[in-house]
Amino acid sequence: MMSRESQPGLHRQLSRRNMLAAMGLAGAAAVSLPVLSACGVGGRTNAPNGASEVTGGFDWRKASGSTINILQTPHPYQQSYQPLLKEFTELTGINVNVDLVPEADYFTKLNTELAGGTGKHDAFMLGAYFIWQYGPPGWIEDLNPWLQNSSATNAEYDFEDIFEGLRTSTRWDFELGNPLGTGGQWAIPWGFENNVVAYNKAYFDQRGITKLPDNFDDFIQLAIDLTDRSENRYGIATRGSKSWATIHPGFMTQYVREGAVDYTFDGTDLVAEMDSDKAVEFTRKWIEMQHKAGPTSWTTYDYPNATGDLGDGTAMMVYDADSATYPKNKPGASAQAGNLGWYPGPAGPDGNYKTNLWTWTWAMNANSRNKLPAWLFIQWATGKESMNKAVEGGIYADPVRQSVFDTTFKRIAADQHGYLETFETVIGSSKIQFTPQKKFFDTTKDWAVALQDIYGGDDAASRLRSLAKTNTSKVNL
Repeated sequence: MMSRESQPGLHRQLSRRNMLAAMGLAGAAAVSLPVLSACGVGGRTNAPNGASEVTGGFDWRKASGSTINILQTPHPYQQSYQPLLKEFTELTGINVNVDLVPEADYFTKLNTELAGGTGKHDAFMLGAYFIWQYGPPGWIEDLNPWLQNSSATNAEYDFEDIFEGLRTSTRWDFELGNPLGTGGQWAIPWGFENNVVAYNKAYFDQRGITKLPDNFDDFIQLAIDLTDRSENRYGIATRGSKSWATIHPGFMTQYVREGAVDYTFDGTDLVAEMDSDKAVEFTRKWIEMQHKAGPTSWTTYDYPNATGDLGDGTAMMVYDADSATYPKNKPGASAQAGNLGWYPGPAGPDGNYKTNLWTWTWAMNANSRNKLPAWLFIQWATGKESMNKAVEGGIYADPVRQSVFDTTFKRIAADQHGYLETFETVIGSSKIQFTPQKKFFDTTKDWAVALQDIYGGDDAASRLRSLAKTNTSKVNL
């Protein structure tokens, strides 16, 4: 096994600015951390990349006899792969210790561990937005050198088989104003979510609704028409809580389809654009939709509330992650199992179907002492053979590989009305639609707070001007 001390490669300077940026956390995972010395964060912060230490021909058993520790949160992806771990050990001779942490605590634990530089967990599940926090201080390994090393990567791995929008969404050079798709490959996509509309097809059929709205105004009107408070039925469920996660699913998808952007770059600074004419108009309509056709407790809603209401038959539509609604249609999973359908949601005025995505990925701890076995695990977990087997279990959606979607997933999901057609409509325009920036969680939570204030009666234009001014200041610090 390679020596950590002798691994040449990437060296990243941990500036105070980058260190503080990397400490941003999301939603329920927020945590207070001690003030850390600017000269280091409890351990190695300039750990060299280990890929060049691997030489010779590729061999799955090159690290046989070693043990790796991985960190995961309970999730359909994790559940789909758990029974397959023994196959990885049989293939490679590598033992895998799994630590499971509930999602509410997951990023707290991960953030604290990475900041401490212990290298306890060699590989871990990571949401792509967290790359913008954990990459700059050098806490995660650039995986591009591993992908490029034929001694470490199987010739049949076929990284290009992973959808382009996902590969782009997990690369960045951490330079202010530069787009995604630049810089290192900081994680490998594992499973993802297109944010589209799921609906109660059985009820739509009962009402004779056969044409689904292809513009936002008609979509709002349909949601209003579906709402009957006296029958405990409402038209549209979306997230509304005071969390960054309220912005990224349906809101951000429709926001960009309507032609709005979050930031522009003037050559020196990012400029927040939440107060542009298009952004203000869209936000007013989005909030009006919540009042007239959303849940009465919208400001408390996260995705389990929204998808739960769809499954219970209370919400007639949900604008959120397709893979979060997909399990609700499985036999016995909800009261409305078998009654659901999917469609992309309304197109933009120019007919576009830009879609914001979330992806769970595998990342490697830059301070791992077991980089080769960790890379073999990541390569196996994101490879074609294991992903096809995971999809067979019936709860894994969406696969990140074109070949797996075209074969196994199309067969498994063939009876899910509109799901495959929706996927194929949006996938060419599906990627992270946000401008990458190191204050993402803080500024995007502020955006969610602004939505709540507007919902509560604040004037949209003035409140969004205030938000844009504050966010412009924060992202350029």
